[in-house]
Amino acid sequence: MNKILLLEDLPEIRSWLKALALQVFPNAQVSEAARVHDALALVSAERFEVALIDLGLPDGSGVDVVAALRENQPEAQSVVVTIHDDDDHLFPALQAGAFGYLLKEQPREHFVEQLQRISQGEPPLSPSIARRVIAYFAAQNKPQERPQNLPHVSLTDRENEVLLWVAKGFTLPEIGVQLNLSRHTIADYVKQIYRKLNVSSRAEAALEAQRLGLFRR
Repeated sequence: MNKILLLEDLPEIRSWLKALALQVFPNAQVSEAARVHDALALVSAERFEVALIDLGLPDGSGVDVVAALRENQPEAQSVVVTIHDDDDHLFPALQAGAFGYLLKEQPREHFVEQLQRISQGEPPLSPSIARRVIAYFAAQNKPQERPQNLPHVSLTDRENEVLLWVAKGFTLPEIGVQLNLSRHTIADYVKQIYRKLNVSSRAEAALEAQRLGLFRR
């Protein structure tokens, strides 16, 4: 882990997040910003592996920084860190490309545990957020029709199976247990699925699973 972007306007919370980040990634360099404008300038000037991003900033929304990272640094893992647990904040952040979504109210040990998932390629999600995402997509009963001008995407039965578990919020090791496959095999399946569907996040994969009608099977 080389560089972390930290966007938070409250100094005491910023210091707390920096300490947690360095506990999980002790060799990282942390670039700090208190405003969206400053964070966007850092995104233009530096390369980041992880970004911890608040949503409500004095000059705008951290979602703009999530989107900028996705466009300019797709390898960076953006993790929203916020007090907001409602759909109006959650889903725009995920659709903009957020890799994870953590609530500030979590106990320190849970926060550290979630951040450690990043190194394993697994999205850090507060438990209540994971349940909200699963419930949202499970409630979508009617698959959306794909626009006629988009190419048809064909997944194998196994890829459909893996995609459904991913969309339900299961981690790679948990999916491996369910399907009696190694974590590395599941990771290869996920990479192939993301490539075929042209998606880059669990939220987008869940949308595709819903569109394909996998929740109804």
